[in-house]
Amino acid sequence: MPADVNAEPAKGQERPEVAVELRGITKRFPGVVANRDIDIRVRTGTVHAVVGENGAGKSTLMKTLYGMHRPDEGTISIEGEQVVLRSPADAIARGVGMVHQHFKLADNFTVLENVVLGAEPRSGFFIDFSAARTRIAEIGLRYGLEVDPDALVEDLGVGDRQRVEIIKVLYRGARTLILDEPTAVLVPHEVEELFDALRELKAQGLSIVFISHKLDEVLSVADEITVIRAGTTVATVDPRDVTARALAELMVGSDLPSPTTSGSTVTDVAELVVEHLDLTGEDGRQLLTDVSLTIHRGEVLGIAGVEGNGQAELVETILGIRMPSSGRILLGDEDITTWTTRRRRESGIGFVPADRTHDGLLLEAPLWENRILGHQTRRPNVTRWGLVDRAGARADTQRIVKEYDVRTPSIDVLASALSGGNQQKLIVGREMSGEPCLLVAAHPTRGVDVGAQAAIWDLLRAARAKGLAVLLISADLEELIGLSDSLKVILRGRLVADVDPCDVTPERLGSAMTGATGGEAA
Repeated sequence: MPADVNAEPAKGQERPEVAVELRGITKRFPGVVANRDIDIRVRTGTVHAVVGENGAGKSTLMKTLYGMHRPDEGTISIEGEQVVLRSPADAIARGVGMVHQHFKLADNFTVLENVVLGAEPRSGFFIDFSAARTRIAEIGLRYGLEVDPDALVEDLGVGDRQRVEIIKVLYRGARTLILDEPTAVLVPHEVEELFDALRELKAQGLSIVFISHKLDEVLSVADEITVIRAGTTVATVDPRDVTARALAELMVGSDLPSPTTSGSTVTDVAELVVEHLDLTGEDGRQLLTDVSLTIHRGEVLGIAGVEGNGQAELVETILGIRMPSSGRILLGDEDITTWTTRRRRESGIGFVPADRTHDGLLLEAPLWENRILGHQTRRPNVTRWGLVDRAGARADTQRIVKEYDVRTPSIDVLASALSGGNQQKLIVGREMSGEPCLLVAAHPTRGVDVGAQAAIWDLLRAARAKGLAVLLISADLEELIGLSDSLKVILRGRLVADVDPCDVTPERLGSAMTGATGGEAA
């Protein structure tokens, strides 16, 4: 049976003031120094946030603390004792657990089976599931992490899956938890539930290392914040003494960029016309109702809406992944309503998907192969005989890496080795390389740092100025307002309002998204 989670110290013995201390940590990989002389000191019973741009070295540092990497220089101390961590098993034995951004759960196992996997309590020759069930219930009750132990993981939502991951590390006796981008895929109420759990964990004396790009969340939950830039620590600050803007400027080393677009580039040539579009789901539910919109060359049309109100279905219908039950879609002068996705893509529709790791990349393929993805019928990726042009694809990948500042030691590294921001820049570069007439950009800066965000904004502005039509879906209201030439609000599958980006505020736009206020009728 695993050690009791957060067991009280022996009588007369108190926990050390410092849970984890990293001093002078340096980690090198071929062609790159990922961490250089990093110092971090995590006090016991606190939430210590680590922030920085994508590629700043946060993930490498956390993997070092979790025993996945050995530092080339520097020392790690846990609860006052200097240690050498050769594997995650060593870290777990020392009370350090990690919840990865991409969950490591077996979908076809129950919650209970996932939690005990590799740490099964025994009663003779048999697994003592009763004891495990009792322990899981105790952890859930103590920290507000209740979840049905008999539920299949594949039936759980994202928030509950994350709870299972946290329960897993607590079950193994973790006293320090590393949470890597824990809110990246959570909806707002799940974020609040997570933060409630973190406060309870902290109150019980546990320590949390919190990795995130979302500075407003960091400021609300952290006791201390360490900023990493270009692989080294630049500051550790008290969240009460710093603003989100000042924190972001520490991350990038310069003034914070803005999504604001100046000057109109909108022409009178319609590139995409959607007329009276209806979409019915397989279960008979109406997903889109009477949706009409027009995007002109040189125009960014933004769609604002609370997640789950039809944005994804609209994107999939425009791309041909779903077929509408009525209405039509025009690309230029062509009626593409019944066209296949491949034909639409070959006709000039670029696509930046909302989930880059699931829909935008083959994570275990090298960058040059990902350059081909979705463009496998066009030059420079194929020869005139229809065969893969390896040399052409590699050369164009090198161009994208340089032109779009994709930070990688080689185009032969796997896509999974890139930071989130560099993955996103690779996707944007790939989609822009096809010289599209229309770009469908779904949450193009989701989960990226402020530096990558600014780079993507610049790319969209430059493409708009050259006449590209852009459909922009985003949950970042300031991004929508700043980049869009026109804005529509979607609610329960209907376009319910037009708003003017020049005079709307995020607060007013948010109200329109929930139906609390209306804009000009759509």
